[in-house]
Amino acid sequence: MSNIKLIIEERPSDIGNFMVGRLLPFREKRMVGPFSFIDHMGPTIMSDHANLDIPPHPHIGLSTLTYLFQGNIMHKDSLGTEVEIKPGQVNWMTAGKGIVHSERTPEYLRHSTKMLHGLQIWVALPKDLEQMEPEFFHADADEIPTWKNNNIHYKLIAGEVLGHKSPIPVYSSLYLLELKSTTRTTVKIGEELFGESGIYILEGAIENDGNTFQPKQLLVAKDSSLCEFTMQENTTIYIFGGEPFPEERFIYWNFVASSKELIGEAKTKWLNQEYPPVPGETDFVPLPERRI
Repeated sequence: MSNIKLIIEERPSDIGNFMVGRLLPFREKRMVGPFSFIDHMGPTIMSDHANLDIPPHPHIGLSTLTYLFQGNIMHKDSLGTEVEIKPGQVNWMTAGKGIVHSERTPEYLRHSTKMLHGLQIWVALPKDLEQMEPEFFHADADEIPTWKNNNIHYKLIAGEVLGHKSPIPVYSSLYLLELKSTTRTTVKIGEELFGESGIYILEGAIENDGNTFQPKQLLVAKDSSLCEFTMQENTTIYIFGGEPFPEERFIYWNFVASSKELIGEAKTKWLNQEYPPVPGETDFVPLPERRI
C-alpha cells in the first residue's frame, strides 16, 4: 500500500507581474506541519523592460522564507532592512504582530534581461508567539549546512533534522531539506523525520510503490516515518514538515492567525494604513476582498 496520501498539481496564481504555482494551501490539506503556504516562482525570463515589482504589503502571524534558484530580489521592510536576495541565500522575515515589506528587481538589473526562479514559503508561528516583535534574518549560501550521504547531496535550508541544524532562527519544530541526486538512489530517512512531511519535486522524478511522480507535484506522506522512495538520476526535491499545531490556523490574504479576531484587526490596520511604512516606498498593495 502506498504511503503517499495526496498528489497535488500546481495551480497558477498571480503575484506581482508573474504567474506563480500555488502549492499550499489547497482544499484537501491546509497545512503540512507549521508550513501554511508554498509558491514556486518561475522559471521566468524577464526582458529589459519587465521587472518584479511587488509594492509594500503586510504580514502577521508567520515567518516568510525566500529561496532563489536563479535571479535576484531586493527586499525592503518596515524594520528598515534593505538586502538583495541572491541564489542559494535564505531570506527569513518573521512578521509576528505585523511587518510590511516590498519585493522588487534590484535597480542595477532593471534594464537588462534576467531570470527569476525560486520558492517562497510561509511558516506559521506558534500561538504564544503570534504577537511577537517582528524580526529579520538573512543567511548566505555558505552558512547553510550541506552534506552527502549515499550519493544524495543534502542541504538543510531551515530547521533541525538528520543530525544537522540550520542557522535560520525558527520558532517551532520543523525542517526544510533539499535533496539532489546524480544517480538513481533509494532514500530511507523516514525514521529520522517527525510530524507531518511533504515532498515537492522541482526536477527529475521519484518513485514510490510502483508510481512515478514528476516535477511540480506535491506529495504528502500519510506517516513521515514511512517516507521511503527512489530518486531517479538528476532529481531535485524539497522535503518539508514538522510538528503540527494543536489549534486551527486561519488565512486571509497575507495574514495567518489562530483567531479570526486577529485577522480582523490586521485588516483594519492595513485599511487605515496604521502599520509602519517601508522607508523609501510610497505605494502599497490594497487589501483584497477575497480569501485565499
